[in-house]
Amino acid sequence: MAVKKVKTIIKLNLPAGVATAAPPVGPALGQHGLPIMEFIKAYNERTAKLKGEIIPAVITVFEDRTFSFITKLPPVAAMILKTLGIEKGGGKPGKESAGKLTKAQTEQIAKTKLPDLNTTDVKAAMKVVAGTARSMGIQVE
Repeated sequence: MAVKKVKTIIKLNLPAGVATAAPPVGPALGQHGLPIMEFIKAYNERTAKLKGEIIPAVITVFEDRTFSFITKLPPVAAMILKTLGIEKGGGKPGKESAGKLTKAQTEQIAKTKLPDLNTTDVKAAMKVVAGTARSMGIQVE
């Protein structure tokens, strides 16, 4: 079997199980001539159990207008908001606090997100989570 030539890679953060052809999906896939509904159907089937979360998809587009995709874990920021049960971070990070993340919560998020991060060290992953939290205006213990 010949190896397919990769045309481009598209990264999208989409709502699990309920993605539609509306932007950003339609324009992102349409400009490369991909079957949009085919992707949406496959993505929604694969993420149906995770409804309510934002699940990133990394779509590899081949020159023959076929595609493959992998799903990743929710972004760290989304995991932090879900853990704290809030809708958004602070308006002025460093000045206003939108909440407080405990060390245990930070470690839990870091362990969950570890496969997607560029480290295998939980302590380093915790620093990534803490940094994201601080940039969102959330205090970290």
